[in-house]
Amino acid sequence: MTEPTWTVVVPLKRLSAAKSRLRGALPGVPHEPLALALALDTVSAALASPPVREVLVVTDDIVAGRALRALGARVTPDPPGGGLNPAFSRGASLADSGVVALTADLPALRPAELTAALRAAAAGPPRVRRFAADTPGTGTVLLLAPAGVPLDPHFGGSSAAAHAASGALALTEVGPTVRRDVDTRADLLAAAALGLGRYTAELFVPDAAGLVAADPDAA
Repeated sequence: MTEPTWTVVVPLKRLSAAKSRLRGALPGVPHEPLALALALDTVSAALASPPVREVLVVTDDIVAGRALRALGARVTPDPPGGGLNPAFSRGASLADSGVVALTADLPALRPAELTAALRAAAAGPPRVRRFAADTPGTGTVLLLAPAGVPLDPHFGGSSAAAHAASGALALTEVGPTVRRDVDTRADLLAAAALGLGRYTAELFVPDAAGLVAADPDAA
């Protein structure tokens, strides 16, 4: 049987507004390059997963769009009015395969763990949306809709409960690098313990406190 393929949709705010809770959390690390690095590592890992047919990034940021196209992603503008769920829905409307809504802040993501999650979803009940909760268990890091099934995203706040209430089934056997999103300095330290991707790792060097800027004069 042919393995299902997926279009991964990754929304990304303008870098000046993205990941606002990380702003200033790491002295010496400029905010916009950090937000971009998180997205680059997320998209790189997704592109390296065999079941992924395409990665579609929804963003209005020119710098981010250029960098993500260079990786091999397709880039489309934000919908009018913006917003995370409308961005996911816009990307889903452009896909001609099953859709994976994936957050842009998974710098430790490993292709093998993403592949395992996609294959677990494909092996489950047919025509059923699946979701994976973040490490704390309250948010959502990915939402999958098989081809022909509406994505119906409910990201934001307690989205894991919202997705479950909307009829999506939880993927429980999901690797730690899939679930480890980054909103705070503590999250980034936890991601670093799992092993950061190339782009985020280039911004830091380890020290006794955890992470410091690779180039103290970069800010």
